[in-house]
Amino acid sequence: MDAIDITLLSALQKNAKTSIQELSEYSGTSTASVQRRLKALRDAGVIQKEVAVLNPKKVGLGITAVVAVELERDRLDQIDAFKRKAREDRQVTHFYCIAGDADFMMIVMAKDIEDYEAFTHRFFFADKNVRKFRTSIVVSTEKATLELPI
Repeated sequence: MDAIDITLLSALQKNAKTSIQELSEYSGTSTASVQRRLKALRDAGVIQKEVAVLNPKKVGLGITAVVAVELERDRLDQIDAFKRKAREDRQVTHFYCIAGDADFMMIVMAKDIEDYEAFTHRFFFADKNVRKFRTSIVVSTEKATLELPI
């Protein structure tokens, strides 16, 4: 990647709907060059996907929970099963395997506290391999972005 690629990626991180013409003017390259570069960046997996960022409250998701999870056992098959379950659950929006006090950190979205409680029963209490989980409910979101500091 060169400076032009980084310029294009920076612009797309702010607005994925930026037109090829605007990207061309912004980067100082031709529209054909922009198209070639974007195709190469997509093919290389640098651009993984282009999505719409939604306002959680406006789509009925009033609760954001940050959850630290400790598993009971360190058997690989059980860890893999937990990872698979988290990756497939639509309420889990971010899922990290971490080093430290917990095994995993996850961000869970819910309609309300009752919906989050139902999630905990389904996801944690029903799983015999979950030793414990600690939840912090987000009071206000001061910054949430997928933009990378390139």
